[in-house]
Amino acid sequence: MSKIAGIFGVRGVLGIVVMMLVASGALRLGAFGFAVAKEASSDEKAVTAPVRAPVGVPQNFEEMLSLIEKRTMELDRKEIALLDREQALKVARQNIDQELERLIETEDRLRATIARVDGAAEDDVTRLTSVYETMKPKMAAAVFEQMAPEFAAGFLGRMNSGAAANIMSALTSEKAYAISVVLAGRNANAPTQ
Repeated sequence: MSKIAGIFGVRGVLGIVVMMLVASGALRLGAFGFAVAKEASSDEKAVTAPVRAPVGVPQNFEEMLSLIEKRTMELDRKEIALLDREQALKVARQNIDQELERLIETEDRLRATIARVDGAAEDDVTRLTSVYETMKPKMAAAVFEQMAPEFAAGFLGRMNSGAAANIMSALTSEKAYAISVVLAGRNANAPTQ
């Protein structure tokens, strides 16, 4: 640059730089004018022609638009999949709620049935105990001889003590002992406090 400054002087170098800038600007304006004129003459083609990136926009702009469109489509698919999944979960939740209601209803019916059966069984045992209490002690003892000690102890434990004593006295000593052991041990494991 010092050789150029020596030939043209400092002002001359500045003048050359200014002239180059002006020439560059004129070329750009000329290219812009040419592009505007070309665009104005092809208005009819512009309606049907695909959208192109504006002048001065990087070439990868179309690629970026394509990537954004692909990403948008992918997000739309994911959103639809999530909505479908949410709907499926709502349906599953409704099915579970309905099934739970059915189970609760079934459980209530089962409780009622068990209570009815327990009540009926208790009534039967009470009636049978009453029958054994009113039987003659020797006849009742013959029946109790055939029973398992645990079963016989259940009946004798429900009877009034006079009827139970009469039946026990009519039993063989071995059977009376076995029933006594069961009766005595029935509440052995019950808490004392």
